[in-house]
Amino acid sequence: MKNKTESKHNIVRRKSKLIPRLILCASVLLVSVLVAIPLIYFINSVKNSSISISDIYKNWEATNYQEVYDMTGVLLKKKPLHNTALTFRGYAGFYLADAQTDSIQAQSFLDEAIINMRVSLNSAPKNTKAQLQYMLGKSYYYKNVLSAYHYYSDLAIKYLNLAKANGYNADDIPEYLGLCYASLDMTQESIAAFTEALLVRESDILLLSIAKQYYKNGQVSAAKAYLHRVSTDTKDDTLRFESSALLGQIYLEEENYDDAKKEFETILEKDINNADAYYGLGVIYEKQGELVKARAEWRKALRIDVNHQNALKKMAEYK
Repeated sequence: MKNKTESKHNIVRRKSKLIPRLILCASVLLVSVLVAIPLIYFINSVKNSSISISDIYKNWEATNYQEVYDMTGVLLKKKPLHNTALTFRGYAGFYLADAQTDSIQAQSFLDEAIINMRVSLNSAPKNTKAQLQYMLGKSYYYKNVLSAYHYYSDLAIKYLNLAKANGYNADDIPEYLGLCYASLDMTQESIAAFTEALLVRESDILLLSIAKQYYKNGQVSAAKAYLHRVSTDTKDDTLRFESSALLGQIYLEEENYDDAKKEFETILEKDINNADAYYGLGVIYEKQGELVKARAEWRKALRIDVNHQNALKKMAEYK
């Protein structure tokens, strides 16, 4: 009986010693956490405060756009209206968007870039406003391309023209303007901008672009002249096929069926899966009264592109 009583007393004594120890350990742990939190905050504050504008410039000159983007983000958390940080975060966002393969991610970068640059523009020094307008114009152009609609072409035109008016000179401004005007069916303005762009530098894509605008404007002779140059000189098969397809269309409208056929067959010699070329050949046969041959060509077009609208219309017309 005595042994049982002593055993109970021993257990009570051990518990009475264990509870203070647990309290002590908990207290030490709590103090450690309370000390660690401000210490981490202090370390991060020191790290963040070490970012300088000269560091941002150095990374910008080294084209470290991600680093510029991250550094300016830290500065903007402290000073949301810091003009230099806003400007460089906008610029870095634009170039990061341009490097994306994911269009959704690119749109996200562009959206933030545009917001930052527009806020920056409100308080920008006079000598940086024109460059900001130029970058905003390009950002709206690429946003327009990524969206697959033309909701932003007018804003691209606005800011690119403001940049020009304020003395910012960039060789690519006329080309961007030409593309934006074209997307809005402003044909005369597009031709003027593309013509200016050709004076700066000539390229196959520019020649094709201006040819399309001349064709749309009813200036067929000028369109054909540029299209022949692209077809003859370009090393880009895609541009050559596009040029030949438009030439074929023009010859069809002129009822010059022999030359039209040559253009479509030239495309098919290198690209047997070109639905537009088969469609064009079908139209030639249709015009010549050979409907069996015409339908055969349109069926070929539809085997390649089941949603080829022009071929579908023709097949429905001649059931």
